[in-house]
Parts: sequence; structure tokens; C-alpha cells
Amino acid sequence: MGDNIALRQAIAELGISHAELAHRINEHTESVSGQYGTCNERTVHNWVAGKTGWPNAKQRAGLEAVFDCPAEQLGFTPRGQRPASPPEEPVRRRTFITAGPPAVAAVVAPMLASRRTVGLADVERANAGLQTLDALDDHQGGHVALERAALAGAQQAIDLQQNGTASERVRQRLFGVAAAYTATAAWSCIDSRAFDQARQHLDRCATLAGLARDSTAQLRVWNSIAILGNSQKRYGDAVAAARAAQASRTTRRDPLFASLAHARVAVSLANLGDRQAALRSIGFAGEALERTTDQPRPSWVAFYGPAELHVLTAIVYERLGNAEQAEGASHRALGTLPEQFRRNRALATARLALAQVRQGDAALAAHTATSVIDLMGGAALSGRVRTALGDFHRELLTLSATTPSAREWADRFRNEWNRP
Repeated sequence: MGDNIALRQAIAELGISHAELAHRINEHTESVSGQYGTCNERTVHNWVAGKTGWPNAKQRAGLEAVFDCPAEQLGFTPRGQRPASPPEEPVRRRTFITAGPPAVAAVVAPMLASRRTVGLADVERANAGLQTLDALDDHQGGHVALERAALAGAQQAIDLQQNGTASERVRQRLFGVAAAYTATAAWSCIDSRAFDQARQHLDRCATLAGLARDSTAQLRVWNSIAILGNSQKRYGDAVAAARAAQASRTTRRDPLFASLAHARVAVSLANLGDRQAALRSIGFAGEALERTTDQPRPSWVAFYGPAELHVLTAIVYERLGNAEQAEGASHRALGTLPEQFRRNRALATARLALAQVRQGDAALAAHTATSVIDLMGGAALSGRVRTALGDFHRELLTLSATTPSAREWADRFRNEWNRP
């Protein structure tokens, strides 16, 4: 008799240890008979190893209660019968695993009514929509539909955690998924400049990240609070949040996250006018990025790399009043920014236009700014892009309001600003 593969896979999917499975079975026995059961870790080991082909009645009932399926589906064979061939994975489960995010939203909720156990496969299904939402943000930027979709994903993860029986490990993972979706909703609000909603989502995200004991999720919260603080000109808050991100366990483990945290500190210090400290921090960000190696990371941080560091370097120089170096950093950013980050490219281009107009080249700056609108291809501009173009617009009109290029830009900008 060989390994019981079906039981081994069921335990792995549930995300529990042999000892915890034994405890759950004994609890079921106690609920039925009033006496705690006698199953132990060795008993479970013998089942998985195939040494015991058919558990006794009490333990079998406990197994069926924990996994919510007949013992035969867990690889056991009644005495006197020949072992059956492993059943093909149920069609519903295979369809569920391969379905896209819309199907996940439709299928998870009905399954809760018929399942009492939640495992790691459920966590992965709940997590499946995050990459799609992050890609949508990269392409279009933050908007209400993205925020709502992210909050719906967070609620699905919470519902799974609250309505199903799960191991502590699985519960923590589900809280982590909920935190990731909520952080995406918060970021969408920051990008669309709905700051009050963003802060509410970040407060909720901080709680979920704590429940998940997920240092990367906690770092993401601090990163977003730093951006929010800079956006609202609460620069002291921004520095404190960026420093908290620097102190995260994740930044000590991964130079890429350390680089991002240093860059956020640099921008915040530049906003405070602390030139030397800001330049020192942006230098640390570059050194950390050089030490980065390829490894699995959450999809939300895919935006960060050499191109984004150039973008943040440009912002630092811009805040410190060095338009020439800001222009150079913006050019380097646009030369290395991956194609899929359309919104970030629009922002970098708007900042390039601002650096050019601050050097007195109104015609070139107006041409650069116009390309931002062309780049978005008729899609609505996110709040941050609109704000960056608004800053450029004011400076262009201050410098050269009557030139043909400035008037042409003003007409184009007015039409774009008045779009619904």
C-alpha cells in the first residue's frame, strides 16, 4: 500500500499540520460523543503513508466533517474493496482554478454555502484578481471602478475567513489578501486625489496587515501614507511614514523595498527643503537598487525599478529647484520605463514639461505637455496627472501667456480639463 496522495493533497490545501488535523478530528468526536477523541499525529501519519487504509468509524466521521467529503474521496478504501483509481479532479474545481477574476467573484460566494473548510487553494483564488487590478492601474490610473473592484475583492477574502473553517495560517493569508485589495483601493483614491477616502482605506488596511502579520503589507501602508502626506503637503507625516517603511522587516530582507523606502524619504525631505539629506537618501536608494536580485514579489511593486527611481530623482531635483537635473532624470526615466506603465509615463512626461518651462523653453515645454494628452489616447486623466498638468499650465502662462504655443496649449488643456 503506497502513500495516500489524495489525503496528502487535501491536508496541504487546507494548510494545516498533522497535529492540527488530529485535534480537529478529536474535537468532532467530542461534539458527538461528549468525549475527546484519541486521534494523534502518528495516526494521521499512518493514514498519509498508506499504512492505515480505512480509519475506525469515529475517526472516519471526524475526517469527513473536517474535509466535508466522503472518506473515499480522501483516498481511503472500505475493507474488502479494491482501491479505486484516483478520481479526476471535479470539473467545477478545475473550472474555478482556471477562471479569470470575474468568474472568481461569481463563484466564491456560492461555494461558501456548501463548504465548511477553507484552504490555501481558496486563498490563491481570492488573490487571483490583484494582478489584473494592478495592471489596470498601471495603464489607466486610479478611478472609482477600480476602487470598488478592489474593495469587493477584499470583502470576498474577509467572507472566506469569517464563514469558513480554516487553519491559523490560512486565516492570516486571507487577511493578507484583504489587506492587499484594500491597499489597492487606497492607492486608487490617492491617484484620483480622493484623499479622505484614501486615508480611511489605509486605516483599514493597517488593521488587516496587522492581523495578517504581513510585514510587506505593512510596508505598503507606510509607503502609501508617505505619498498621501506629500500630496496633502503634510511633509512631516510623509517623512515619518517613509522612515517607518525603512524600519520594516521587509526592507531589511529585500534591497528593492529598501530602495523604494529610501526614495520616499528623499522626496519627503526634498519637500521640506532639506537638500543634503534628500540627495543622500536618493543616493542610498540607488545603491540599494543595485543590490536587488530577481525574486517573487507582490504585483503592486512591479512599477518600481530603475525607471521609477529616475522619476523620483526628478521629483527630488524639482523640489530642490534644480530644473536642469530634473529634466535629465525625467529623460532617463522615459528612456527606460516599461511600455505597460502608461499612467507613470504620462506623469513623467508632465514633469519633464514642468522642468522645461522652468528653464524658459515655453515652446518645447508646451509640445511635451501636449504629448501627455496624446499618450493617454482619449482616456480620462487620473487626478495626479491632471494636477501635474495644472501645475505646468500655471507656470507656462506666467512665463509666456501670449505666444502661439502657449495659446494652443491653453485651448487643448481647457478642453481636456472640461471633459466629464
